[in-house]
Amino acid sequence: MRTKSLKKNKINVVTLGCSKNVYDSEVLMGQLKASGKDVVHEQEGNIVVINTCGFINNAKEESVNTILDYVQKKESGEVDKVFVTGCLSERYKPDLEKEIPDVDQYFGTTELPGLLKVLGADYRHELIGERLTTTPKNYAYLKIAEGCDRPCSFCAIPLMRGKHKSKSIEDLVLEAEKLAMNGVKELILIAQDLTYYGLDLYKKRNLAELLKALVKVSGIEWIRLHYAFPTGFPMDVLEVMKREPKICNYLDIPLQHISDAILKSMRRGTNKAKTTKLLRDFRNVVPDIGIRTTLIVGYPGETEADFQELKQWVKAMRFERLGCFTYSHEENTHAFSLEDDVPFEIKQERANEIMDIQSQISWELNQEKIGKTYRIVIDRKEGGYFVGRTEFDSPDVDNEVLIDASDTYLKTGSFYEVKITDASDFDLYAEVLNA
Repeated sequence: MRTKSLKKNKINVVTLGCSKNVYDSEVLMGQLKASGKDVVHEQEGNIVVINTCGFINNAKEESVNTILDYVQKKESGEVDKVFVTGCLSERYKPDLEKEIPDVDQYFGTTELPGLLKVLGADYRHELIGERLTTTPKNYAYLKIAEGCDRPCSFCAIPLMRGKHKSKSIEDLVLEAEKLAMNGVKELILIAQDLTYYGLDLYKKRNLAELLKALVKVSGIEWIRLHYAFPTGFPMDVLEVMKREPKICNYLDIPLQHISDAILKSMRRGTNKAKTTKLLRDFRNVVPDIGIRTTLIVGYPGETEADFQELKQWVKAMRFERLGCFTYSHEENTHAFSLEDDVPFEIKQERANEIMDIQSQISWELNQEKIGKTYRIVIDRKEGGYFVGRTEFDSPDVDNEVLIDASDTYLKTGSFYEVKITDASDFDLYAEVLNA
């Protein structure tokens, strides 16, 4: 029988899944640090907390494999305790407790105080905005709401995150001010649905008012919007975007599909005509806006005609950024009652076709940028290049700007004017004008 290690406890937080999970891990780490705990992110530690994702099959599989990996390390004596939290644990706790009993304890998405207690820490309500950020110092996620009230047929998020609950403008401004004091220059606003913000607290869609308050925070230079919803989109947000230079001309708005039959089955509350008009309205109000969307292919009942309609629409809309996912049949969702009738191979082929189309569109749009100047922020140095982004690009998912580091020194987190000299499908190459 192995003996428990005598070294001082170090808590290693492992984060899987989306930016909302990154934010939650940062809050957990901030609470632990405030209680005097030694906490690290995805490094060596004898106590492990795994913040899981339970959204789609691939994410669930990654989460389960990570849990099994750390349980094995516990058995071999490399770690002492393993705790699991997050969406997978919220959704499947009884199953996980039965199938992987060697985990010390499972916690759901709303059980932070309980998790802290078993880690020997106190939950402190006064720690608004006190986080240990894990992103590069110049940007941070700002979660403005939790949960979702949308009835989308394919989505399990409401099962794991509950109903929509907005944070107050005052608390979010305070959090932004603390982030700015720590060197953050770019806020990436996240929620399951940004456009629903404020309906519960202020009885109206209040994202525009929140943006007006956040642009006043000293030190913040960019504010970026992620995860908007097309139905009931508050157009006053675009007016603020157009007027306020701190708000990036960028919008992430997952549209999922365009066939009226599929949109109706998905319970998206919109149709092709309304969606197409909305996108045109976006470009009319903010002509140089960069629009990112995500699509789902292989949804139950998606015919070849539905898919061809989606392909032609993608070609016509020419999104600046686009991601495509294959449908995942999730239990307890509305769509689970439908037959998952599109074979996996067909789903994958359709996703690949969409991304091939987008790759060509991206290449063409990038060619148009050659010779133009842009303001960029430098995120990191990698190999022989400094790597930056324009206001039209979000970290990890969008284009990057590469600058030869052999004859130029650039400071991470600083902004520079650059001229684009070359471009590929998803990268831009540039020279600095004001280094």
